[in-house]
Amino acid sequence: MSGRTASAPDDAQNWAGRRADARQNHERVLAAAIEVFTEHGIGATIPQVAARAGVGKATVYRSYPTKSDLVQALAQSHIEWFQELTTAAVRAAQTDAYHALEALLERIAARLAEDRLMIEVLSGVQGLGDERLEQQLDQMLALGRAQGSLRADATGLDIQVLVSGVARALIDLDIRDPEVWRRYARLALAALRDPPAPAQP
Repeated sequence: MSGRTASAPDDAQNWAGRRADARQNHERVLAAAIEVFTEHGIGATIPQVAARAGVGKATVYRSYPTKSDLVQALAQSHIEWFQELTTAAVRAAQTDAYHALEALLERIAARLAEDRLMIEVLSGVQGLGDERLEQQLDQMLALGRAQGSLRADATGLDIQVLVSGVARALIDLDIRDPEVWRRYARLALAALRDPPAPAQP
């Protein structure tokens, strides 16, 4: 994955320095966008978001010139959630990388089961990525390989393929039980567990 697109707004801008009404409008627009996209999917429109937020379309367009910019901002909030989880997982991986990674994937799977908006938003954003997340995942995998709990050839791409495959199948089957999603996250990761040495005859 690559970095954020150059056209995307910098949602980390200093909103604390804006007028109180501007900050409130910004927060209302994001909250309304979450509701509208949850109800109508990624095909929802800026006018729908503006109507839900109780502001004019121009207010939305001032912060987000295009719908893709607004979707990018929603996606970034999910990336920040991933970052918090992964940072904690890296610390836990220092002593047990496999179980730290397993717990991380279970948390993500449970969130995906209950938050279909996150799946749709993340899959609908072009050029979305975060090098820090990739580096943290690589660090956890390296620890797992060094600790002997993960296959020597385990890679981040392996996890991406396995987990995304599970997610697509569960979405197609319309399975929304978080425990089922957690179970398949564990099974996907188990494919990368370092097999025990064969018993000596």
